[in-house]
Amino acid sequence: MKINGVRIDPTFAEAFPMKATRMIITATNLKWATIAAQTLTGFATSVIACGCEAGIERELSAEETPDGRPGVSVLMFAMDDKGLAKQVETRAGQCALTSCTAALFAGVYSDTSIPLGKNLRFFGDGYQISKVIGGRRYWRIPVMNGEFVVEEKTGVVKGIGGGNFLILARTRLQALAACEVAVEAMRRVPNIVMPFPGGVVGSGSKVGSKYPFLHVSTNEAFCPTLKGLVDSQLDPEIESVMEIVIDGLSEEDIRTAMRVGIRAACTLGPENGICRISAGNYGGKLGPYHFPLQEILA
Repeated sequence: MKINGVRIDPTFAEAFPMKATRMIITATNLKWATIAAQTLTGFATSVIACGCEAGIERELSAEETPDGRPGVSVLMFAMDDKGLAKQVETRAGQCALTSCTAALFAGVYSDTSIPLGKNLRFFGDGYQISKVIGGRRYWRIPVMNGEFVVEEKTGVVKGIGGGNFLILARTRLQALAACEVAVEAMRRVPNIVMPFPGGVVGSGSKVGSKYPFLHVSTNEAFCPTLKGLVDSQLDPEIESVMEIVIDGLSEEDIRTAMRVGIRAACTLGPENGICRISAGNYGGKLGPYHFPLQEILA
């Protein structure tokens, strides 16, 4: 299968179940809402060492937010409710509370919920007050720049982590250019985030290592400098491979994002060094969600 001359490998991306929540961060303007969101979702590329995976979903107009101010929607994913709750509460306190003019609200509601401002209110040292509006409790915490408003709880829903595809190119700059085009297109897809820096992974991994203390290690089959030394998956002309990882709220969300991103990357074509599109999987042993590239793109 080829799209605009770019070969699509007959393989699949493998993903696994996660728990997810959405939070809405608002501020006096979009600049400061974005600063708060970027800080809150920092160091959240992989559950392997970060405890969660998170990213900015999209910007929100004042008409879309609970307090009528510009805002940013973020998604956060973890392996279970407990892990998600810990990350949400820690990041809310260390990143949102400390951000100038910020407020923090739930962006999703469900039968299962975790604390958002429930315990954060104690920072008010007894001066905090709460209001119940529409059956939802909000806390007003006095802070030096005014007050910090935070919703008491946020919902927990099912999520999926690890959707992905690989872009194989003749040079590193060409691979990066294709990734940038793909990420820009995928950012218009709702209910997904790309948690790695700039949405792109420069050091794709495999499960396991020769060192027993490591859970993951470099994916040598796709490392250009190891061609000739390992069982390489790379053609002679390929000198760079970059990965885009997608976390989403449903299988269809990830399928849509992969379709949009791959098609966008393929618009550059072989004339711009884009040779192949592949995906990362572990023979079906990592997770129950499989995303066959050719089926998604058919």
